[in-house]
Amino acid sequence: MPALPQSICLLRTSALGDVTHVVPLVRTLQALAPATRLTWIIGKLEYRLVGDVPGVEFVVFDKAAGIRGMRAVRHALRAHHFDALLHMQVALRANLLSLNVRADRRIGYDRARSRDLHGWFVRERIPARTGQHVLDAIGSFIEPLGLVQTQVRWDIPIPAAACSWAATQWPDDGQPTLLISAASSHVLRIWQPERYAAIADHAARALHMRVVLTGGPSMAERRLGDAILARAKTQPLDLIGRDTLKRALALYQRATLVLAPDSGPMHMANAVGTRILGLHAASNPARSGPYSDRRWCVDRYDAAARKFLRKPAAEIAWGTKIERPGVMDLITLDDVVERLEAALQAAP
Repeated sequence: MPALPQSICLLRTSALGDVTHVVPLVRTLQALAPATRLTWIIGKLEYRLVGDVPGVEFVVFDKAAGIRGMRAVRHALRAHHFDALLHMQVALRANLLSLNVRADRRIGYDRARSRDLHGWFVRERIPARTGQHVLDAIGSFIEPLGLVQTQVRWDIPIPAAACSWAATQWPDDGQPTLLISAASSHVLRIWQPERYAAIADHAARALHMRVVLTGGPSMAERRLGDAILARAKTQPLDLIGRDTLKRALALYQRATLVLAPDSGPMHMANAVGTRILGLHAASNPARSGPYSDRRWCVDRYDAAARKFLRKPAAEIAWGTKIERPGVMDLITLDDVVERLEAALQAAP
């Protein structure tokens, strides 16, 4: 065994989905190197999701604060010197943020996955591989340290108060529950509200499911939810804006199935073990779909590549996003109904 580092700094500030992918890496380090001190530079919102993971010192970066946010991180790290920095974010802001970390080893992405001058801020790189899921790419950051991630475990803490709140939202009566998280921070990944409404009606009427709408407190998510409710002929339970991130985890745990585009909630639901009906056309589910089980996803990524890029998906660069107007229209109602019914039939 190589000599294990005494201290490691993890740099991944956002977004919610990617932060859930870092948690298994933390769990692996805690299992293989229990004496190693872990410090994680994380975004303000993302901290609310995983900031209570035990055994980790968190340094919160408020990107909205601009230079003041950078200075706050530098101040928090002024007495730290790390054996290794795992620089797991290639955006220019994150690259500049990494200058506040004093570390003997600075490990970053391979050249193919680097951008925004990422290579200038690291001295070592993870193995160059293509065809990896984002979670596996993040897991490979410990390989230059002589370690390998062979298991994936989340165990993100969910407070008892969040579980109690979720338990009051609908009765534990055995009725299967479809939870719809319709939004995405990438607006071109969002399905049409009339199609969400049609699926909600089909689930309620034909499949006798309880349908629940969830989402954050933003005006955009409220407008999307209102558009779905206005078009639905049934009455889904509307919880948009009422759940915190921890409450959302508790809700996902209670659901039979979560319907969502490529988004943070999709990965959060996967992390608590819920089946996901993911809607993928703008992004490749093999790279950024629900990690544990993609059997119930609708995959129209190849159709999108052929329509918008004039090539099959196998001939375009791994990780290419096809965020074009109308790309999500390639996912039909029949596509989603078929996966929904298959998932419900397979549910224990």
